[in-house]
Amino acid sequence: MRIMHISTRLILGGSQENTVLSCEGQADHGHDVALVFGPIFGPEGSMLDRVKRHGGIEAIETPNLVRELSLSRDPKCYRDLCKLIVAWKPDVVHTHSSKAGILGRMAGWAERVPCVVHTVHGPPFHAYEKKWRNGLYIAAERYAAGKCHRIICVAKAMRDQFLAAKVAVPEKYEVVYSGMEVDHYLNPQHTRADVRRELGIDESDFVIGTIARLAEHKGHDDLLDALSSTMRDNQSIRLLWVGDGWWAKRLKQRIDDAGLRQQVTLTGLVSPEEIPRYLQAMDVLAHPSYREGLPRTVVQALLSGIATVAYDVDGTREVCITGETGRLVPPGDQVQLCEALLWMHDHPKQRQAMGQAGRDKCRQQFDAAVMVLELERVYGQVLGTKP
Repeated sequence: MRIMHISTRLILGGSQENTVLSCEGQADHGHDVALVFGPIFGPEGSMLDRVKRHGGIEAIETPNLVRELSLSRDPKCYRDLCKLIVAWKPDVVHTHSSKAGILGRMAGWAERVPCVVHTVHGPPFHAYEKKWRNGLYIAAERYAAGKCHRIICVAKAMRDQFLAAKVAVPEKYEVVYSGMEVDHYLNPQHTRADVRRELGIDESDFVIGTIARLAEHKGHDDLLDALSSTMRDNQSIRLLWVGDGWWAKRLKQRIDDAGLRQQVTLTGLVSPEEIPRYLQAMDVLAHPSYREGLPRTVVQALLSGIATVAYDVDGTREVCITGETGRLVPPGDQVQLCEALLWMHDHPKQRQAMGQAGRDKCRQQFDAAVMVLELERVYGQVLGTKP
């Protein structure tokens, strides 16, 4: 098959990693694969070098595919995508993220591509957005749903939220869990002691790790609010923040103002290949994010045998299961967030058992190879062929 993926931004992020792994797996299966994306800028990094290293993916940057709504550039982007589709002649157009999902589906449908599918990595409408914007997003998603053959959801929660918003009929949805390079987490190349030594963290310290962009809705402020007092009383409790973002300067100032500079380690921008190494230094993963599709970092932590504490939003409960693989906390409840993390501190045997249960649960369900086969199954359903 000739498969064209379209994604708004090729930054370091969960949906982008999912997309690149899909492209790599499909190219390895012998398909012709193109990846169309918009301009990459800012402190959030890029996955373009990885795409180019693979060698089997045609990377195509289109300048008008920007994240923000733009009355001037969006029509230009639609025309650009139509031209690319006509020139490249794909059998499948597979879109990702909201902007690329709307314009890409419109273009693929207009040019009569045999199979047009869209993956929902996280809904654009959510409880923390303005009501008028949510209305606009839902209307746009309903319109675009009529311009594709299937809507793929990375978690059951995404399907349920789109059904509740009446975006499309139930039979249009398929759940394909987001794939990971599971072996990198199951068999890490670095030891806990080595990584902690590199980071200047003592073996006896209790490390609460977070892997997320330093950005809105990711919950870094909640961790500081919940834990600052406890950390000042107990110097052995440490935070390890993996990632960078637009809020880095402000968060660093908050850390200094709280007197916690010696207890918070910030790695800065980290490539996906380095995530398994940093997970080895953690005792528990904290993921107090206010909105998610399916949080890849929670899955990655569990694959590494690390129990998790997370806000109970979207698809998080499908992997972080209270009493089994971690502890779920109501979004924004800083008292319960602190309590759950301190429970992990005080119950090391139960914490380790949760991590092992999570590893057993996730090792096959989230294998990238399984995801690629599932995507081919969906394409085959639409095209009337067997994968």
